[in-house]
Amino acid sequence: MGERISEKALVKQATILVTAGLLVRLLGFAYRIPMTAIIDNSGNAAYSAGFQIYNFLLILSSAGLPAAIGKMVSERLALKEYKNAHKVFIVALFGCGILSFLFMIVMFVFAEFIAVNICGINNAEYTIRTLAPTVFIVGIMSVFRGYFQGMNNMMPTAISQIIEQIFNAIFSVLLAWLLIGKGVEFGAAGGTAGTGIGAVFGLAVLLCGYFFIKPKIKKKVDLPMNYREETIGEIGTTLVRIAVPIIIGTAMFSITNLADLGLAMDRLEASGAFIYEEAEILYGQLHGKYAVLTTLPVAISTAMATATIPSIATSVTLRETDEIKKKINLIIKLAMMVSIPAAVGMGVLAKPIFLLIFPTTPDGWELVSAGSIAIIFLALNQIVTGILQGLGKVKIPAMNAAVGAVVKIALNYMLIVIPAINIKGAIISTTVCYMLVSILNVIALIKTVKFIPDLVSALVKPIFSALVMSVICYFSYLLLDMAGIGNTISTLVAIVVGIGVYGVVMLLVKGINKEELSSIPMGNKMIPMFEKLRLI
Repeated sequence: MGERISEKALVKQATILVTAGLLVRLLGFAYRIPMTAIIDNSGNAAYSAGFQIYNFLLILSSAGLPAAIGKMVSERLALKEYKNAHKVFIVALFGCGILSFLFMIVMFVFAEFIAVNICGINNAEYTIRTLAPTVFIVGIMSVFRGYFQGMNNMMPTAISQIIEQIFNAIFSVLLAWLLIGKGVEFGAAGGTAGTGIGAVFGLAVLLCGYFFIKPKIKKKVDLPMNYREETIGEIGTTLVRIAVPIIIGTAMFSITNLADLGLAMDRLEASGAFIYEEAEILYGQLHGKYAVLTTLPVAISTAMATATIPSIATSVTLRETDEIKKKINLIIKLAMMVSIPAAVGMGVLAKPIFLLIFPTTPDGWELVSAGSIAIIFLALNQIVTGILQGLGKVKIPAMNAAVGAVVKIALNYMLIVIPAINIKGAIISTTVCYMLVSILNVIALIKTVKFIPDLVSALVKPIFSALVMSVICYFSYLLLDMAGIGNTISTLVAIVVGIGVYGVVMLLVKGINKEELSSIPMGNKMIPMFEKLRLI
Protein backbone atom coordinates (compact mmCIF):
# COMPACT_ATOMS: atom_id res chain seq x y z
CA MET A 1 0.00 0.00 0.00
CA GLY A 2 1.27 3.44 -0.89
CA GLU A 3 3.94 2.39 -3.37
CA ARG A 4 4.48 3.52 -6.94
CA ILE A 5 2.74 1.41 -9.59
CA SER A 6 5.18 0.51 -12.37
CA GLU A 7 4.37 -0.36 -15.99
CA LYS A 8 4.93 -4.05 -15.26
CA ALA A 9 2.67 -3.86 -12.20
CA LEU A 10 0.02 -2.19 -14.36
CA VAL A 11 0.26 -4.95 -16.98
CA LYS A 12 0.18 -7.61 -14.26
CA GLN A 13 -2.99 -6.22 -12.67
CA ALA A 14 -4.56 -5.68 -16.10
CA THR A 15 -3.67 -9.27 -17.05
CA ILE A 16 -5.44 -10.60 -13.95
CA LEU A 17 -8.61 -8.72 -14.89
CA VAL A 18 -8.28 -9.61 -18.60
CA THR A 19 -7.97 -13.32 -17.77
CA ALA A 20 -10.98 -13.14 -15.47
CA GLY A 21 -12.91 -11.11 -18.04
CA LEU A 22 -12.26 -13.62 -20.79
CA LEU A 23 -13.24 -16.55 -18.56
CA VAL A 24 -16.41 -14.72 -17.58
CA ARG A 25 -17.27 -14.01 -21.22
CA LEU A 26 -16.54 -17.61 -22.26
CA LEU A 27 -18.74 -18.88 -19.45
CA GLY A 28 -21.34 -16.41 -20.66
CA PHE A 29 -21.16 -17.94 -24.13
CA ALA A 30 -21.33 -21.41 -22.67
CA TYR A 31 -24.63 -20.80 -20.94
CA ARG A 32 -26.14 -18.48 -23.56
CA ILE A 33 -26.00 -21.26 -26.15
CA PRO A 34 -28.40 -23.58 -24.29
CA MET A 35 -30.32 -20.52 -23.04
CA THR A 36 -30.94 -19.35 -26.60
CA ALA A 37 -31.99 -22.86 -27.58
CA ILE A 38 -34.47 -22.93 -24.68
CA ILE A 39 -36.05 -19.46 -24.92
CA ASP A 40 -35.46 -18.77 -28.69
CA ASN A 41 -35.29 -15.28 -30.24
CA SER A 42 -38.62 -14.19 -28.74
CA GLY A 43 -37.45 -15.09 -25.24
CA ASN A 44 -34.12 -13.39 -25.99
CA ALA A 45 -36.02 -10.16 -26.67
CA ALA A 46 -37.67 -10.25 -23.21
CA TYR A 47 -34.40 -11.36 -21.61
CA SER A 48 -32.38 -8.57 -23.27
CA ALA A 49 -35.01 -5.91 -22.60
CA GLY A 50 -34.98 -6.71 -18.89
CA PHE A 51 -31.20 -6.48 -18.86
CA GLN A 52 -31.19 -3.11 -20.62
CA ILE A 53 -33.39 -1.64 -17.86
CA TYR A 54 -31.34 -3.38 -15.17
CA ASN A 55 -28.06 -2.09 -16.65
CA PHE A 56 -29.37 1.45 -16.87
CA LEU A 57 -30.53 1.58 -13.23
CA LEU A 58 -27.34 -0.16 -12.14
CA ILE A 59 -25.32 2.52 -13.91
CA LEU A 60 -27.28 5.29 -12.19
CA SER A 61 -26.77 3.71 -8.77
CA SER A 62 -23.20 2.42 -8.88
CA ALA A 63 -21.48 2.25 -12.28
CA GLY A 64 -19.14 5.16 -11.61
CA LEU A 65 -18.18 3.98 -8.15
CA PRO A 66 -15.42 1.41 -8.88
CA ALA A 67 -13.55 3.96 -11.01
CA ALA A 68 -14.17 6.84 -8.58
CA ILE A 69 -13.32 4.79 -5.48
CA GLY A 70 -10.27 3.26 -7.15
CA LYS A 71 -8.98 6.71 -8.14
CA MET A 72 -9.59 8.28 -4.72
CA VAL A 73 -8.15 5.35 -2.77
CA SER A 74 -5.03 5.07 -4.97
CA GLU A 75 -4.35 8.82 -4.66
CA ARG A 76 -4.55 8.68 -0.84
CA LEU A 77 -2.45 5.53 -0.62
CA ALA A 78 0.20 7.15 -2.81
CA LEU A 79 0.45 9.87 -0.13
CA LYS A 80 0.25 7.26 2.68
CA GLU A 81 -3.06 8.68 3.92
CA TYR A 82 -4.34 5.25 4.98
CA LYS A 83 -7.20 6.40 7.20
CA ASN A 84 -8.60 8.68 4.50
CA ALA A 85 -8.33 5.85 1.95
CA HIS A 86 -10.41 3.52 4.15
CA LYS A 87 -12.86 6.30 4.91
CA VAL A 88 -13.56 6.60 1.17
CA PHE A 89 -14.64 2.96 1.21
CA ILE A 90 -16.96 3.40 4.21
CA VAL A 91 -18.66 6.53 2.86
CA ALA A 92 -19.13 4.93 -0.58
CA LEU A 93 -20.57 1.74 0.94
CA PHE A 94 -23.17 3.67 2.90
CA GLY A 95 -24.18 5.98 0.04
CA CYS A 96 -24.31 3.29 -2.63
CA GLY A 97 -26.26 0.96 -0.35
CA ILE A 98 -29.07 3.50 0.07
CA LEU A 99 -29.22 4.44 -3.63
CA SER A 100 -29.10 0.84 -4.88
CA PHE A 101 -31.87 -0.15 -2.48
CA LEU A 102 -34.12 2.64 -3.77
CA PHE A 103 -33.55 1.62 -7.41
CA MET A 104 -34.30 -1.99 -6.50
CA ILE A 105 -37.71 -0.90 -5.14
CA VAL A 106 -38.44 1.22 -8.23
CA MET A 107 -37.53 -1.62 -10.58
CA PHE A 108 -39.68 -4.15 -8.74
CA VAL A 109 -42.77 -1.98 -8.22
CA PHE A 110 -42.88 -0.38 -11.69
CA ALA A 111 -41.83 -3.46 -13.70
CA GLU A 112 -45.07 -3.68 -15.68
CA PHE A 113 -45.12 0.03 -16.53
CA ILE A 114 -41.48 -0.07 -17.67
CA ALA A 115 -42.00 -3.17 -19.81
CA VAL A 116 -45.02 -1.76 -21.64
CA ASN A 117 -44.22 1.94 -21.91
CA ILE A 118 -40.41 2.02 -22.14
CA CYS A 119 -39.37 -1.34 -23.56
CA GLY A 120 -42.41 -1.91 -25.73
CA ILE A 121 -42.03 -5.64 -24.94
CA ASN A 122 -44.81 -6.80 -22.65
CA ASN A 123 -43.07 -10.09 -21.80
CA ALA A 124 -40.20 -8.18 -20.21
CA GLU A 125 -42.15 -7.47 -17.00
CA TYR A 126 -41.05 -10.70 -15.34
CA THR A 127 -37.38 -10.34 -16.26
CA ILE A 128 -37.34 -6.77 -14.92
CA ARG A 129 -38.92 -7.80 -11.61
CA THR A 130 -36.61 -10.79 -11.24
CA LEU A 131 -33.53 -8.63 -11.78
CA ALA A 132 -34.56 -5.97 -9.23
CA PRO A 133 -32.72 -7.44 -6.18
CA THR A 134 -29.56 -7.81 -8.26
CA VAL A 135 -29.29 -4.01 -8.56
CA PHE A 136 -28.77 -3.80 -4.80
CA ILE A 137 -26.36 -6.75 -4.58
CA VAL A 138 -24.18 -5.62 -7.49
CA GLY A 139 -24.20 -2.05 -6.17
CA ILE A 140 -22.60 -3.25 -2.93
CA MET A 141 -20.14 -5.38 -4.93
CA SER A 142 -19.04 -2.36 -6.93
CA VAL A 143 -17.88 -0.57 -3.77
CA PHE A 144 -15.74 -3.52 -2.65
CA ARG A 145 -14.28 -3.91 -6.14
CA GLY A 146 -13.42 -0.22 -6.33
CA TYR A 147 -11.67 -0.40 -2.95
CA PHE A 148 -9.58 -3.42 -3.96
CA GLN A 149 -8.72 -1.80 -7.30
CA GLY A 150 -7.59 1.35 -5.50
CA MET A 151 -5.17 -0.83 -3.51
CA ASN A 152 -3.87 -2.18 -6.85
CA ASN A 153 -5.19 -5.62 -5.92
CA MET A 154 -7.29 -6.97 -8.79
CA MET A 155 -7.36 -10.57 -7.57
CA PRO A 156 -10.52 -10.34 -5.38
CA THR A 157 -12.39 -8.66 -8.23
CA ALA A 158 -11.20 -11.30 -10.71
CA ILE A 159 -12.09 -14.27 -8.49
CA SER A 160 -15.48 -12.83 -7.57
CA GLN A 161 -16.30 -12.26 -11.26
CA ILE A 162 -15.48 -15.86 -12.13
CA ILE A 163 -17.42 -17.33 -9.19
CA GLU A 164 -20.34 -15.02 -9.93
CA GLN A 165 -20.48 -16.14 -13.55
CA ILE A 166 -20.18 -19.85 -12.75
CA PHE A 167 -23.25 -19.77 -10.51
CA ASN A 168 -24.98 -17.43 -12.94
CA ALA A 169 -24.45 -19.91 -15.78
CA ILE A 170 -25.65 -22.92 -13.79
CA PHE A 171 -28.80 -21.36 -12.38
CA SER A 172 -29.72 -19.34 -15.49
CA VAL A 173 -29.92 -22.44 -17.68
CA LEU A 174 -31.50 -24.59 -14.95
CA LEU A 175 -34.23 -22.09 -14.07
CA ALA A 176 -34.94 -21.24 -17.73
CA TRP A 177 -35.36 -24.96 -18.45
CA LEU A 178 -37.62 -25.49 -15.42
CA LEU A 179 -39.86 -22.48 -16.15
CA ILE A 180 -40.10 -22.49 -19.96
CA GLY A 181 -43.11 -24.79 -19.75
CA LYS A 182 -45.14 -21.95 -18.21
CA GLY A 183 -44.37 -19.65 -21.12
CA VAL A 184 -41.44 -18.00 -22.86
CA GLU A 185 -41.63 -14.96 -20.55
CA PHE A 186 -41.19 -17.20 -17.50
CA GLY A 187 -38.29 -19.02 -19.14
CA ALA A 188 -36.57 -15.66 -19.78
CA ALA A 189 -37.26 -14.58 -16.18
CA GLY A 190 -35.75 -17.85 -14.93
CA GLY A 191 -32.63 -17.04 -16.93
CA THR A 192 -32.33 -13.60 -15.34
CA ALA A 193 -32.85 -15.05 -11.84
CA GLY A 194 -29.53 -16.83 -12.26
CA THR A 195 -27.84 -13.41 -12.46
CA GLY A 196 -28.98 -12.54 -8.95
CA ILE A 197 -27.91 -15.90 -7.55
CA GLY A 198 -24.48 -15.49 -9.13
CA ALA A 199 -24.20 -11.98 -7.67
CA VAL A 200 -24.83 -13.31 -4.15
CA PHE A 201 -21.90 -15.73 -4.47
CA GLY A 202 -19.70 -13.02 -6.04
CA LEU A 203 -20.41 -10.71 -3.10
CA ALA A 204 -19.60 -13.52 -0.65
CA VAL A 205 -16.13 -13.86 -2.26
CA LEU A 206 -15.48 -10.12 -1.92
CA LEU A 207 -16.58 -10.12 1.73
CA CYS A 208 -14.22 -13.01 2.46
CA GLY A 209 -11.39 -11.15 0.69
CA TYR A 210 -12.08 -7.98 2.67
CA PHE A 211 -12.18 -9.68 6.08
CA PHE A 212 -8.99 -11.58 5.18
CA ILE A 213 -7.00 -8.37 4.70
CA LYS A 214 -8.89 -6.28 7.27
CA PRO A 215 -6.20 -6.76 10.01
CA LYS A 216 -3.56 -5.34 7.63
CA ILE A 217 -5.84 -2.45 6.70
CA LYS A 218 -6.53 -1.72 10.39
CA LYS A 219 -2.82 -1.76 11.18
CA LYS A 220 -2.19 0.88 8.49
CA VAL A 221 -5.24 2.95 9.48
CA ASP A 222 -4.13 3.03 13.15
CA LEU A 223 -0.66 4.41 12.33
CA PRO A 224 0.04 7.90 13.74
CA MET A 225 -1.27 10.50 11.29
CA ASN A 226 0.99 13.18 9.86
CA TYR A 227 -1.80 14.35 7.57
CA ARG A 228 -5.25 15.91 7.98
CA GLU A 229 -8.19 13.51 8.32
CA GLU A 230 -10.89 14.31 5.79
CA THR A 231 -14.48 14.71 6.95
CA ILE A 232 -17.34 12.53 5.74
CA GLY A 233 -18.74 15.55 3.91
CA GLU A 234 -15.47 16.25 2.10
CA ILE A 235 -15.08 12.65 0.99
CA GLY A 236 -18.72 12.42 -0.05
CA THR A 237 -18.47 15.63 -2.07
CA THR A 238 -15.28 14.48 -3.83
CA LEU A 239 -16.80 11.06 -4.52
CA VAL A 240 -19.90 12.61 -6.07
CA ARG A 241 -17.79 15.08 -8.08
CA ILE A 242 -15.77 12.23 -9.60
CA ALA A 243 -18.47 9.55 -9.82
CA VAL A 244 -21.33 11.60 -11.29
CA PRO A 245 -19.56 12.54 -14.56
CA ILE A 246 -18.45 8.90 -14.95
CA ILE A 247 -22.02 7.75 -14.29
CA ILE A 248 -23.38 10.27 -16.79
CA GLY A 249 -20.88 9.16 -19.43
CA THR A 250 -21.66 5.49 -18.87
CA ALA A 251 -25.38 6.24 -18.72
CA MET A 252 -25.17 7.90 -22.12
CA PHE A 253 -24.02 4.64 -23.68
CA SER A 254 -26.73 2.80 -21.76
CA ILE A 255 -29.22 5.28 -23.16
CA THR A 256 -28.04 4.35 -26.65
CA ASN A 257 -28.89 0.72 -25.83
CA LEU A 258 -32.27 1.84 -24.54
CA ALA A 259 -32.63 3.73 -27.81
CA ASP A 260 -32.12 0.43 -29.61
CA LEU A 261 -34.76 -1.09 -27.35
CA GLY A 262 -37.32 1.69 -27.55
CA LEU A 263 -36.80 2.82 -31.14
CA ALA A 264 -36.01 -0.52 -32.76
CA MET A 265 -39.43 -2.04 -32.12
CA ASP A 266 -41.33 1.13 -33.07
CA ARG A 267 -39.31 1.93 -36.18
CA LEU A 268 -39.34 -1.66 -37.44
CA GLU A 269 -43.14 -1.72 -37.19
CA ALA A 270 -43.36 1.83 -38.64
CA SER A 271 -41.50 0.61 -41.74
CA GLY A 272 -44.57 -1.45 -42.63
CA ALA A 273 -42.35 -4.41 -43.52
CA PHE A 274 -42.48 -6.17 -40.13
CA ILE A 275 -45.21 -7.13 -37.71
CA TYR A 276 -44.61 -7.05 -33.93
CA GLU A 277 -43.49 -10.69 -33.67
CA GLU A 278 -40.96 -10.26 -36.51
CA ALA A 279 -39.60 -7.06 -34.96
CA GLU A 280 -39.23 -8.87 -31.63
CA ILE A 281 -37.16 -11.61 -33.30
CA LEU A 282 -34.85 -9.04 -34.95
CA TYR A 283 -34.35 -7.28 -31.63
CA GLY A 284 -33.58 -10.64 -30.03
CA GLN A 285 -30.88 -11.21 -32.66
CA LEU A 286 -29.41 -7.77 -32.00
CA HIS A 287 -29.01 -7.97 -28.23
CA GLY A 288 -29.25 -11.70 -27.67
CA LYS A 289 -26.59 -12.60 -30.25
CA TYR A 290 -24.74 -9.66 -31.81
CA ALA A 291 -24.21 -7.86 -28.49
CA VAL A 292 -23.23 -11.06 -26.67
CA LEU A 293 -20.65 -12.03 -29.29
CA THR A 294 -19.06 -8.64 -29.90
CA THR A 295 -18.60 -7.86 -26.19
CA LEU A 296 -16.15 -10.75 -25.75
CA PRO A 297 -13.03 -8.91 -27.01
CA VAL A 298 -14.29 -5.68 -25.45
CA ALA A 299 -13.98 -7.39 -22.05
CA ILE A 300 -10.21 -7.08 -22.50
CA SER A 301 -10.25 -3.31 -22.97
CA THR A 302 -12.73 -2.97 -20.10
CA ALA A 303 -10.35 -4.82 -17.79
CA MET A 304 -7.39 -2.75 -18.97
CA ALA A 305 -9.32 0.47 -18.41
CA THR A 306 -10.23 -0.66 -14.89
CA ALA A 307 -6.57 -1.34 -14.06
CA THR A 308 -5.43 1.88 -15.74
CA ILE A 309 -7.45 4.35 -13.64
CA PRO A 310 -5.73 3.82 -10.24
CA SER A 311 -2.32 3.34 -11.89
CA ILE A 312 -2.52 6.59 -13.86
CA ALA A 313 -4.01 8.40 -10.83
CA THR A 314 -1.05 7.29 -8.68
CA SER A 315 1.45 8.56 -11.28
CA VAL A 316 -0.42 11.88 -11.48
CA THR A 317 -0.36 12.24 -7.69
CA LEU A 318 3.38 11.50 -7.62
CA ARG A 319 3.93 13.77 -10.68
CA GLU A 320 5.61 11.05 -12.75
CA THR A 321 5.25 12.66 -16.18
CA ASP A 322 7.41 10.16 -18.07
CA GLU A 323 5.66 7.21 -16.42
CA ILE A 324 2.27 8.61 -17.45
CA LYS A 325 3.36 8.79 -21.10
CA LYS A 326 4.79 5.26 -21.05
CA LYS A 327 1.65 3.83 -19.45
CA ILE A 328 -0.62 5.60 -21.94
CA ASN A 329 1.31 4.26 -24.95
CA LEU A 330 1.52 0.76 -23.51
CA ILE A 331 -2.11 0.35 -22.49
CA ILE A 332 -3.55 1.76 -25.75
CA LYS A 333 -1.24 -0.44 -27.80
CA LEU A 334 -2.06 -3.62 -25.86
CA ALA A 335 -5.81 -2.95 -26.10
CA MET A 336 -5.68 -2.36 -29.86
CA MET A 337 -3.39 -5.36 -30.46
CA VAL A 338 -6.21 -7.57 -29.21
CA SER A 339 -9.32 -5.67 -30.31
CA ILE A 340 -8.37 -5.05 -33.95
CA PRO A 341 -7.71 -8.70 -34.95
CA ALA A 342 -10.76 -9.80 -32.95
CA ALA A 343 -12.99 -7.38 -34.87
CA VAL A 344 -11.55 -8.32 -38.28
CA GLY A 345 -11.58 -12.07 -37.60
CA MET A 346 -15.12 -11.98 -36.23
CA GLY A 347 -16.34 -10.12 -39.30
CA VAL A 348 -14.71 -12.59 -41.70
CA LEU A 349 -15.86 -15.73 -39.87
CA ALA A 350 -19.23 -14.45 -38.65
CA LYS A 351 -21.36 -17.15 -40.28
CA PRO A 352 -19.15 -20.12 -39.28
CA ILE A 353 -18.94 -18.78 -35.72
CA PHE A 354 -22.73 -18.48 -35.51
CA LEU A 355 -23.13 -22.02 -36.81
CA LEU A 356 -20.67 -23.13 -34.13
CA ILE A 357 -22.19 -21.22 -31.21
CA PHE A 358 -25.88 -21.15 -32.17
CA PRO A 359 -26.26 -24.36 -34.21
CA THR A 360 -30.06 -24.53 -33.85
CA THR A 361 -30.69 -20.80 -34.48
CA PRO A 362 -27.78 -19.37 -36.52
CA ASP A 363 -29.83 -16.48 -37.91
CA GLY A 364 -28.38 -13.03 -37.22
CA TRP A 365 -24.78 -13.68 -38.33
CA GLU A 366 -25.11 -10.86 -40.87
CA LEU A 367 -25.27 -8.40 -37.99
CA VAL A 368 -21.81 -9.42 -36.73
CA SER A 369 -20.40 -9.49 -40.26
CA ALA A 370 -21.61 -5.93 -40.84
CA GLY A 371 -20.93 -4.49 -37.41
CA SER A 372 -17.83 -6.14 -35.95
CA ILE A 373 -15.78 -3.00 -36.69
CA ALA A 374 -17.61 -1.34 -33.77
CA ILE A 375 -15.44 -3.50 -31.47
CA ILE A 376 -12.35 -1.44 -32.34
CA PHE A 377 -13.95 1.91 -31.58
CA LEU A 378 -15.67 0.67 -28.43
CA ALA A 379 -12.37 -0.75 -27.13
CA LEU A 380 -10.46 2.44 -28.00
CA ASN A 381 -13.14 4.55 -26.35
CA GLN A 382 -13.07 2.49 -23.16
CA ILE A 383 -9.31 2.55 -22.78
CA VAL A 384 -8.97 6.29 -23.50
CA THR A 385 -11.90 7.01 -21.17
CA GLY A 386 -10.09 5.08 -18.42
CA ILE A 387 -6.91 7.10 -19.03
CA LEU A 388 -8.78 10.43 -18.95
CA GLN A 389 -10.52 9.44 -15.73
CA GLY A 390 -7.18 8.47 -14.21
CA LEU A 391 -5.85 11.90 -15.23
CA GLY A 392 -8.76 13.50 -13.39
CA LYS A 393 -10.59 14.59 -16.57
CA VAL A 394 -13.83 12.79 -15.70
CA LYS A 395 -16.18 15.33 -17.31
CA ILE A 396 -14.70 15.15 -20.81
CA PRO A 397 -15.68 11.52 -21.58
CA ALA A 398 -19.17 12.23 -20.23
CA MET A 399 -19.67 15.22 -22.55
CA ASN A 400 -18.31 13.31 -25.54
CA ALA A 401 -20.55 10.34 -24.71
CA ALA A 402 -23.55 12.68 -24.71
CA VAL A 403 -22.64 13.84 -28.23
CA GLY A 404 -22.34 10.22 -29.37
CA ALA A 405 -25.69 9.30 -27.81
CA VAL A 406 -27.49 12.10 -29.65
CA VAL A 407 -25.96 11.02 -32.96
CA LYS A 408 -26.88 7.37 -32.37
CA ILE A 409 -30.49 8.11 -31.48
CA ALA A 410 -30.89 10.31 -34.58
CA LEU A 411 -29.38 7.64 -36.84
CA ASN A 412 -31.52 4.94 -35.24
CA TYR A 413 -34.64 6.94 -36.03
CA MET A 414 -33.63 7.53 -39.64
CA LEU A 415 -32.13 4.14 -40.56
CA ILE A 416 -34.14 1.40 -38.83
CA VAL A 417 -37.36 2.46 -40.55
CA ILE A 418 -35.81 1.69 -43.97
CA PRO A 419 -36.91 -1.92 -44.72
CA ALA A 420 -33.69 -2.84 -46.57
CA ILE A 421 -31.59 -1.74 -43.57
CA ASN A 422 -33.98 -2.59 -40.68
CA ILE A 423 -32.17 -3.71 -37.49
CA LYS A 424 -28.77 -3.15 -39.14
CA GLY A 425 -29.51 0.54 -38.64
CA ALA A 426 -28.88 0.05 -34.92
CA ILE A 427 -25.47 -1.45 -35.71
CA ILE A 428 -24.53 1.34 -38.12
CA SER A 429 -25.52 3.97 -35.57
CA THR A 430 -23.55 2.17 -32.84
CA THR A 431 -20.41 2.11 -34.99
CA VAL A 432 -20.71 5.80 -35.89
CA CYS A 433 -21.41 6.67 -32.24
CA TYR A 434 -18.31 4.92 -30.87
CA MET A 435 -16.11 6.14 -33.73
CA LEU A 436 -17.11 9.75 -33.07
CA VAL A 437 -16.69 9.47 -29.29
CA SER A 438 -13.31 7.74 -29.68
CA ILE A 439 -11.99 10.52 -31.91
CA LEU A 440 -13.22 13.20 -29.50
CA ASN A 441 -11.66 11.42 -26.52
CA VAL A 442 -8.30 10.92 -28.28
CA ILE A 443 -8.21 14.63 -29.18
CA ALA A 444 -8.99 15.48 -25.54
CA LEU A 445 -6.24 13.13 -24.36
CA ILE A 446 -3.67 14.74 -26.66
CA LYS A 447 -4.62 18.20 -25.38
CA THR A 448 -4.43 17.01 -21.76
CA VAL A 449 -1.07 15.24 -21.81
CA LYS A 450 0.43 17.50 -24.51
CA PHE A 451 1.91 14.65 -26.52
CA ILE A 452 0.62 12.43 -29.31
CA PRO A 453 0.44 8.72 -28.38
CA ASP A 454 2.22 6.29 -30.71
CA LEU A 455 -0.84 5.61 -32.87
CA VAL A 456 1.24 4.05 -35.67
CA SER A 457 2.24 1.16 -33.42
CA ALA A 458 -1.17 1.06 -31.75
CA LEU A 459 -3.36 1.18 -34.88
CA VAL A 460 -1.58 0.99 -38.25
CA LYS A 461 0.56 -2.10 -37.63
CA PRO A 462 -2.22 -4.14 -35.94
CA ILE A 463 -4.65 -3.22 -38.76
CA PHE A 464 -2.17 -4.32 -41.45
CA SER A 465 -1.42 -7.57 -39.58
CA ALA A 466 -5.12 -8.22 -39.04
CA LEU A 467 -5.90 -7.75 -42.75
CA VAL A 468 -3.21 -10.28 -43.70
CA MET A 469 -4.61 -12.60 -41.02
CA SER A 470 -8.18 -12.24 -42.35
CA VAL A 471 -7.22 -13.44 -45.85
CA ILE A 472 -5.36 -16.52 -44.53
CA CYS A 473 -8.10 -17.16 -42.00
CA TYR A 474 -10.91 -17.04 -44.58
CA PHE A 475 -9.21 -19.32 -47.10
CA SER A 476 -8.15 -21.74 -44.36
CA TYR A 477 -11.81 -22.15 -43.38
CA LEU A 478 -12.93 -22.37 -47.01
CA LEU A 479 -10.44 -25.11 -47.90
CA LEU A 480 -11.17 -27.16 -44.79
CA ASP A 481 -14.93 -26.82 -45.25
CA MET A 482 -14.69 -27.82 -48.93
CA ALA A 483 -12.70 -30.86 -47.84
CA GLY A 484 -15.76 -31.96 -45.85
CA ILE A 485 -14.15 -31.67 -42.42
CA GLY A 486 -17.21 -29.92 -41.00
CA ASN A 487 -17.96 -26.44 -39.70
CA THR A 488 -16.82 -26.93 -36.10
CA ILE A 489 -13.29 -28.19 -36.86
CA SER A 490 -12.91 -25.87 -39.84
CA THR A 491 -13.83 -22.82 -37.76
CA LEU A 492 -11.62 -23.69 -34.79
CA VAL A 493 -8.60 -24.49 -37.00
CA ALA A 494 -9.11 -21.27 -38.99
CA ILE A 495 -9.16 -19.26 -35.75
CA VAL A 496 -5.95 -20.90 -34.49
CA VAL A 497 -4.24 -20.35 -37.86
CA GLY A 498 -5.41 -16.73 -37.83
CA ILE A 499 -3.95 -16.11 -34.36
CA GLY A 500 -0.62 -17.59 -35.44
CA VAL A 501 -0.46 -15.58 -38.66
CA TYR A 502 -1.36 -12.35 -36.86
CA GLY A 503 1.37 -12.89 -34.27
CA VAL A 504 4.03 -13.61 -36.88
CA VAL A 505 3.10 -10.61 -39.06
CA MET A 506 3.10 -8.33 -35.99
CA LEU A 507 6.64 -9.47 -35.19
CA LEU A 508 7.78 -9.05 -38.80
CA VAL A 509 6.50 -5.46 -39.01
CA LYS A 510 7.93 -4.77 -35.52
CA GLY A 511 4.47 -4.20 -34.15
CA ILE A 512 5.62 -5.54 -30.79
CA ASN A 513 9.12 -5.31 -29.33
CA LYS A 514 11.06 -7.41 -26.83
CA GLU A 515 10.26 -5.15 -23.88
CA GLU A 516 6.53 -5.22 -24.58
CA LEU A 517 6.60 -8.97 -25.16
CA SER A 518 8.30 -9.50 -21.80
CA SER A 519 5.53 -7.57 -20.05
CA ILE A 520 2.76 -9.97 -21.11
CA PRO A 521 2.12 -13.41 -19.56
CA MET A 522 4.52 -16.11 -20.85
CA GLY A 523 6.24 -13.44 -22.96
CA ASN A 524 9.74 -14.07 -21.54
CA LYS A 525 9.47 -17.76 -22.45
CA MET A 526 8.58 -16.93 -26.06
CA ILE A 527 11.42 -14.45 -26.62
CA PRO A 528 14.25 -17.05 -27.12
CA MET A 529 12.17 -18.94 -29.70
CA PHE A 530 11.38 -15.76 -31.63
CA GLU A 531 15.03 -14.71 -31.50
CA LYS A 532 16.11 -18.03 -33.04
CA LEU A 533 13.55 -17.51 -35.80
CA ARG A 534 14.88 -13.95 -36.21
CA LEU A 535 11.40 -12.50 -35.71
CA ILE A 536 12.67 -10.07 -33.07
